[in-house]
Amino acid sequence: MFYDKDADLNMLKDRKIAVIGYGNQGCAQAKNLKDSGLDVLIGVRRGRSWDLAEKDGFVISSIKEASIEADIIQVLVPDGVQPTVYKNDILPGLEEGNALGFSHGFNVHFRQIVPPANIDVFMVAPKGPGFLLRRMYLEGRGVPGLLAIHQDFTGEAKQLGLAYAKGIGCTRAGVIETTFGEETETDLFGEQVDLCGGVTELIKATFETLVDAGYQPEVAYFESLHELKLIVDLIHEGGLCSMWASVSDTAEYGGLTRGKRIINAQSREAMWQILREIQEGKFAEEWINENRANRPVFNTLVAREAEHKIEKVGKKLRAMMPWLKK
Repeated sequence: MFYDKDADLNMLKDRKIAVIGYGNQGCAQAKNLKDSGLDVLIGVRRGRSWDLAEKDGFVISSIKEASIEADIIQVLVPDGVQPTVYKNDILPGLEEGNALGFSHGFNVHFRQIVPPANIDVFMVAPKGPGFLLRRMYLEGRGVPGLLAIHQDFTGEAKQLGLAYAKGIGCTRAGVIETTFGEETETDLFGEQVDLCGGVTELIKATFETLVDAGYQPEVAYFESLHELKLIVDLIHEGGLCSMWASVSDTAEYGGLTRGKRIINAQSREAMWQILREIQEGKFAEEWINENRANRPVFNTLVAREAEHKIEKVGKKLRAMMPWLKK
């Protein structure tokens, strides 16, 4: 684990940092770097992000111009467009001794981006969304992060990555060293099995079971989706045992005795299959081809999700909860 004392911000003092992309992470990381006294340039296409960065007081240029001018290029555009942006706009401007940074290892790990051998390549991945990264920085605290070195041409890549992590505030909380492969594969697995894929399917299945059994959709919504926030917050703040201690004995007994019927041997085998698909690159190939084909499956599934009954019921019920609007 690395902290502020392990990182030297002076490593970045005489280097220009180009933040490529000004979305959730780009905006937060750029502001934190700037407030840390570093020389930050934003590289984006003209449009909403350009206007926002300009309003925030940054020097802005095209991605190609920013990559030529900078010593460190932090790539924070979405995974799907990174290879094209890298090939067309970043690669032509790379010079020997430059550093290329990422906050997710997907394209490097799956070789959609293959950097030249004469540069450093590192990853600093804050374990939190951009708005939280920024808020914690302004409060004098930080969000934990991951550090990985893919390529160490100068012999200083690790120190450079730690300095960058300090610049955005992650070393205040602590930074764990990992690899591009470990970060990428665990991130994809968590999203697919638990955080995004598993939990949404569990919510819908719970809702559908109750509605099919004749219960009111509104009541089913509260029990399957609405109350999930309470449980997740308890787990997030204190772990599983803290959550069990906070719910009723009836809920605790029911959960402990019935949960394994839902996540059973068949569920676990499906998890292993998904992990193998990630490790072998099958998911990456599928997602890359999906993007090349203009996302036909992705767009169909997004549209289908929006039409689910739980979304229609939820929209009506959320209108009754003014505190959610804040």
